[in-house]
Amino acid sequence: METPGISRRRALTVAGGVAAGAAVAQAAAPAFGAAAATDADAIVVGHGLAGLVATSELVAAGKKVLLLDQEPEASLGGQAFWSFGGLFFVDSPEQRLMGIKDSRDLAWSDWLGTAGFDRGIDDPAGQDYWAYRWAQAYVDFAAGEKHSWLAGLGVQWFPLVGWAERGGGLADGHGNSVPRFHVTWGTGPAVVEPFEKKVRAGVSAGKVVFKHRYRVDEVVRTGGVVTGVRGAILEPSTAVRGTPSSRTQVGSFDLKAPVVIVTSGGIGANQDLIRQNWPARLGTPPRFMVTGVPAHVDGRMLGITAQAGARIVNPDRMWHYTEGLRNYAPIWPNHGIRILPGPSSMWFDATGKRFKAPDMPGYDTLHTLGTITSTGYDYSWFVGTQKIVDKEFALSGSEQNPDLTNKNILQLLSRFWQTPEPIQKFEKYGADFVVASTLPELVAGMNRIAGSNLIVLDDLKRQIDARDREIDNQYSKDAQVMGIRNALSYPGDSLSRTAAAHKILDPSAGPLVAVRLNVLTRKTLGGLQTDLQGRVLDAAGAPIPGLYAAGEVAGFGGGGVHGYRSLEGTFLGGCLFSGRQAGRAAAAAL
Repeated sequence: METPGISRRRALTVAGGVAAGAAVAQAAAPAFGAAAATDADAIVVGHGLAGLVATSELVAAGKKVLLLDQEPEASLGGQAFWSFGGLFFVDSPEQRLMGIKDSRDLAWSDWLGTAGFDRGIDDPAGQDYWAYRWAQAYVDFAAGEKHSWLAGLGVQWFPLVGWAERGGGLADGHGNSVPRFHVTWGTGPAVVEPFEKKVRAGVSAGKVVFKHRYRVDEVVRTGGVVTGVRGAILEPSTAVRGTPSSRTQVGSFDLKAPVVIVTSGGIGANQDLIRQNWPARLGTPPRFMVTGVPAHVDGRMLGITAQAGARIVNPDRMWHYTEGLRNYAPIWPNHGIRILPGPSSMWFDATGKRFKAPDMPGYDTLHTLGTITSTGYDYSWFVGTQKIVDKEFALSGSEQNPDLTNKNILQLLSRFWQTPEPIQKFEKYGADFVVASTLPELVAGMNRIAGSNLIVLDDLKRQIDARDREIDNQYSKDAQVMGIRNALSYPGDSLSRTAAAHKILDPSAGPLVAVRLNVLTRKTLGGLQTDLQGRVLDAAGAPIPGLYAAGEVAGFGGGGVHGYRSLEGTFLGGCLFSGRQAGRAAAAAL
């Protein structure tokens, strides 16, 4: 059952609503639109979440904004629309309800242990100088007004707080000491919605003009000051959200404004650029990767903004997932979906060798990525039971969670007694799943999918038997089994994310399930270096007059607020915070 709020959002953002929205925009602001080339206070490049937030702040300050994007209106909201809607909060009401004791100091310790800033945090010329300061400001934000600010805009969260990135085993090392992953009720679209409403209200008030299908090719500087953007007008497109749109040019533009804010996203769909920036510390780039974002996430604006004098820092820092599935019903090219795993699946490399700690499901994404690439293969395997799949498997993406996205409580509760339908479909139709009654059948299926005989039955059985023996007692020397017991002590995990400890080869927990896991491209952690006002800096560390950046193109703040790793729930939050900072600072400067 859909709520009125969901129906209204769909009317604004999908197929049928696109034409209506365009008509409203055209009719609402003819005077500003006619003079848009010379009569704008600010130009925002990119209509994703950071761009919408920045635009809403400019509108709130009474400024006139041109909002440009190379994609059609159907893609308003960008990647955020497709997201699971996870947000990182510190000492939130939801945490306190779950009995979680969190604090700003604990979160900051976790952030530092995770980020590993090591590129000049005390040197104004250092790549991590502003990233470190953005991190401090963001943790303060997450522990402070972030929750009340969003709640005041009508955003709500599922009460069971998730525990992502559990870390590498040391209190002061990588990972979340406590659960902090808050799933938005309504997933990504519900995070986008309040800011889209603000921007559309700005359109109606004559403060915002959408310029869809405007592809920026140049950030213009005049006398050292940014004065606008130039580029190509692309032909109209009826491409639905997420699908590729035409790049046929039908004209050009030269738009002027005293402020330009770049919010164009990262490089996640540009595998050539990903491989070009792939760091040696993560081994050889995988030969095959699935893509976690639509094709328009191409990284073009990074190079274009750099040509205007902007400094790019930390380009080798990225966040790619290790649990990617090939989508049986792709929306964009090479479309991948991530499994958000619970702690119980056994994890093996392509040859059937079990990974060691911290390479366990949900613990240390970046370390596991390096482990996989070091094997010489570009994939790995989960091996578990249907009992684990039923309780622990979730899929990333708003479209893969219709219960949460549509705010359907009955459908959500059905997860307690049945496998969610999206998981069922991937088991049935997905190219990466093997379901079998016996271990020999499972191994045969794994080798069939891989096109090789790398998995040896006796060796796989020996490792599973060894792990299963550790289930006989409430204590164990197996790090993963200890992690399962730890998870079961947290009510949020025991209720919804962790299966009761059981033996993999227990027939009552079957059938057996194996999943081939591909590397899935996703986030750019480096980018344009910005100060705390969102002003883009040049090679000398000086702000470029009139130029701001926010969101993923700016490394979610400062050119790399996360350092080397993410605590999760911090990408949407980084877009929100950096978009707000840049929008407010630009409005004040104007």
